[in-house]
Amino acid sequence: MQISQQLSRSKAHRRASSRQRAIAVLICLAVIVIFGLLHLVARYNIDLSWWLGYCGFKARTGLPCPTCGMTTSVLAFAQGKIAEAFYIQPAAAFLCSIMIVIGFFAFLTAAFGVYFRFFDRLLYEVRARYLILALVIIIAAGWAVTMTRALVAQHG
Repeated sequence: MQISQQLSRSKAHRRASSRQRAIAVLICLAVIVIFGLLHLVARYNIDLSWWLGYCGFKARTGLPCPTCGMTTSVLAFAQGKIAEAFYIQPAAAFLCSIMIVIGFFAFLTAAFGVYFRFFDRLLYEVRARYLILALVIIIAAGWAVTMTRALVAQHG
């Protein structure tokens, strides 16, 4: 291996501190618990409308709101029906995928003590407004898909 390759490889990660490992354990456990609970909700057909309520936007207009289908999509994702989750509400499935990736990297940090340097850039250099803008774009794109399906179903 050439020296330049060794240097670029060593820059990608470093040893995690005990604090970083503890935080990674908490993140990993949170992702596991969230998807575990969602899996149980889906498996035993627990009605979440008692906690979440019904969609007032859809009740008034007959059209899906920006988050319509997210709960169903997340429950499908938690059951391992990933393609179905993307079909139901692409934004929710994409956000679940991001959570899985975050959980995976948290596991690597917690279990093996590997801290990836791109976390520093993500946490300290990327502005919160860009992350919020990305979230809004993802939800808007998912809404566009569900709205298109609803309009085609009404007229088709």
